[in-house]
Amino acid sequence: MTPTARFGERLAAAMAAHGPLCAGIDPHAPLLAAWGLSDDAAGVERFGRTVVEALAGNVACVKPQAAFFERHGSRGVAALERVVADARAAGLLTIVDAKRGDIGSTMAAYADAFVGDSPLAGDAVTVSPYLGFGSLRPVLDLAAANGRGVFVLALTSNAEGAGVQHALGHDGRSVARAVAESAARENSGASPFGDVGLVVGATVGSAVEDLGIDLDAVNGPLLAPGVGAQGATAQDLQRVFGHGRRLVLASSSREVLQTGPDVTALRDAARRSADAVGVALAR
Repeated sequence: MTPTARFGERLAAAMAAHGPLCAGIDPHAPLLAAWGLSDDAAGVERFGRTVVEALAGNVACVKPQAAFFERHGSRGVAALERVVADARAAGLLTIVDAKRGDIGSTMAAYADAFVGDSPLAGDAVTVSPYLGFGSLRPVLDLAAANGRGVFVLALTSNAEGAGVQHALGHDGRSVARAVAESAARENSGASPFGDVGLVVGATVGSAVEDLGIDLDAVNGPLLAPGVGAQGATAQDLQRVFGHGRRLVLASSSREVLQTGPDVTALRDAARRSADAVGVALAR
C-alpha cells in the first residue's frame, strides 16, 4: 500500500511523538538463543514480530536487518515480509536495512523490491552509493513517487570505511562530503525535512568536522548507529552532529533487544533509550 504522505513528514511526526530512536531488529544466532528461539525462519519471524508487538506506539521506527532473515532462504524472506506487514498494520514505521547498491536495471529491480509495490517494501530502505550517487537514481525516484524514504551510507562507524569515505575526489571533496551534498540537493526546500537521509555513525569522532560536512544542510534524517551498547555518549552525539542534531534518528539494537523476549521489558528498555537520546540531542 502506497503511503499517503511523504516519508520525511511521517518520520518527523513519529519522532516528535515518540522520540528520536530507531530500534533495530537484528535476530542473529546468539540473540535468538538468548531468547530461547530456534535459529531458523520460524525463530527469526517470532523474534521480529515480538519486537514489533512490543515497540509499536513506543518508538519512532524499527529497522529490521534483512541479512539476518535472508540467511534462512525463502522462508526467512517470507518472515521479513510478515514482520514488515505487522509493523505497517500497527502504524510503526519500518526502515529495511538492506544496504543495496548496483547500476541500471539491477538497481531498478532493487528499487521495486524495497520501495515499490512489494511485500518487502517498508517505509524506507538503506542503500550504498559507492557505485556513484547517480546509480541510486532508480531507488530515489521510485521512493519519492511512492512516499517512501532512502538512507544513504555516508560515514559509517567501521574503521575500514574511512579508506573509502574519507578519500578525496578530483575536486578536493571527500567521498562522504560529496554524498552528503548530493543528498542535500534531493531534499532542497522540503519541510520539516526531506525523504533522503544519511547513515552517519555516532562514533565517527571528528570526521564530520574534519571533512567539512554540513549535516544541517542535508535537510534529511540522519540515521545514527552506535548508540547504546556500541558506546556512543551524549557528548559524542553533540560533537558528531552539531547543529544537525535536530535531524538525528539514533539507532539502538543490542541495548533494547537484550531485554527480550519479555514484551514489557522490551518496551521499557526502548522508552529509556528514547528518553536518554532525546535529552542528549536537546542539549
